[in-house]
Amino acid sequence: MDPLERIAAALERLSPPPGEPADPLAHPAYRWDGGVLVAARGFAPLPLDRLLGVERQKASLLGNLRRLAKGHAAQDVLLWGARGTGKSALVKSAVAAVQAEGGALALVSAGEMAGLPALFARLGAVERAFVVFIDDLGVDQPGEARALRSMLEGGAEPRPANVRLAVTANRRHLQPRDIAEQESAINARDAVDDHLALADRFGLSLGFHVLDQDGYLAIVRGYAGAHALPFDAADAVQWATRRGSRSGRVAWQYIVDLAGREGRTL
Repeated sequence: MDPLERIAAALERLSPPPGEPADPLAHPAYRWDGGVLVAARGFAPLPLDRLLGVERQKASLLGNLRRLAKGHAAQDVLLWGARGTGKSALVKSAVAAVQAEGGALALVSAGEMAGLPALFARLGAVERAFVVFIDDLGVDQPGEARALRSMLEGGAEPRPANVRLAVTANRRHLQPRDIAEQESAINARDAVDDHLALADRFGLSLGFHVLDQDGYLAIVRGYAGAHALPFDAADAVQWATRRGSRSGRVAWQYIVDLAGREGRTL
């Protein structure tokens, strides 16, 4: 046998066999792992009332997911804006809130666009609604934008009615703002239009913005109260100043540090 074939055979023997697909009706959350639906472990999002400063976004997303869970018409959702402002946390918490109300809804995390058609085919036959979650989407090539746009609308195989996308991104139009790159493209206008057309395919677009100091302190105060920790506004502000930003993520990191100083676990 050729040495390369022997190495390939040995690696195949060492690799674990693919796991059994999870029951799509049995779990609150899944991940799409190499073409297999796998149950997510430890799905325990924050309660919705812990997410402060995003009341409008919270109400819009929750209403949309409730409609999806009831089998009614619902939108694909783009959550865009500054890092650490609660985009991903809101998706997970809103799904959990609908589940707590008895809604037939589950979350599926998908890391790559290439596997979406197979995932849609898998979920379309299930009598349950699904939110396919793509976190921190970066569409660098026009071809990728066109592929996802086709999946959202106008493709040969339409997306099942029981499946909708929730996508987070740092930019509203999913488009790199590199002027030099656009000018060097063979057809720069087409490249820009591809990204804009993709963003337009999301029927619900929710923006998340950098917090002011009052908003940041409100989040810290809420976390501190929930975990019976002392609230010191000056200390919380100094923490954010050292980190160079104010966000829900920074607020939680401060709470973790504060709990450690107090000899507490979270």
